[in-house]
Amino acid sequence: MTADYIFGSIMTNGMVTGVTFLVSTFASLAIGIFIAFMYTLRNSYSKSFFVTLSLIPAIVQIIIMLVNGNLGVGVAVAGAFSLVKFRSAPGAGKEITSIFLAMASGLATGMGYIGIAVIFVVILSLVSVILNSLHIGENEKLLKITIPEGLDFEGIFDDILAKYTTKSELQEVRTYGMGSLYRLSYKIIMQSGASTKSMIDEMRVRNGNLEISCSRTVAIKTEEL
Repeated sequence: MTADYIFGSIMTNGMVTGVTFLVSTFASLAIGIFIAFMYTLRNSYSKSFFVTLSLIPAIVQIIIMLVNGNLGVGVAVAGAFSLVKFRSAPGAGKEITSIFLAMASGLATGMGYIGIAVIFVVILSLVSVILNSLHIGENEKLLKITIPEGLDFEGIFDDILAKYTTKSELQEVRTYGMGSLYRLSYKIIMQSGASTKSMIDEMRVRNGNLEISCSRTVAIKTEEL
């Protein structure tokens, strides 16, 4: 009986009453704020994104309630999820995952499954925090080397990269400065304890002391929702 109460719907025969509407709405808002708070623990964020995550469950919930028992449910759900494409940017997996989590919880509360929504959100949020704390991929960097036009760049930095990195991959070769310069972009994983400064100093000797940058591989941020 307890399990049925937790995992069952608060709606009777799929009918929305004033009480079920208020309970679902407050539950959606609480879940949304919880999702937004958990996102802030390990990620950078803006105020607008925090507010958006907090409100998405309640917005999806009211849509589902309004079309409950209607063929329009499928259309409403598809339309809600299609909004993600306007927000998503390459590499912004954390943001997209949080938005999907907020939408999924809104679908559950909109159908009256408050217990399922709460348990689902708590489990996935805790798993997300644990996975973010594992430091996976934190040694991956983006290395950009500027070289003069007359320098043959094929393999010129291979020995240095082998000395300081466990993996290196040439991602892009681009000309600029009216074609007088090349810019090589490498995705690299630094060896444990390897000095980025020493690596760059050795490369400067070979590229004529032109610009070299080494940064984290961070996706380009777009305007938050």
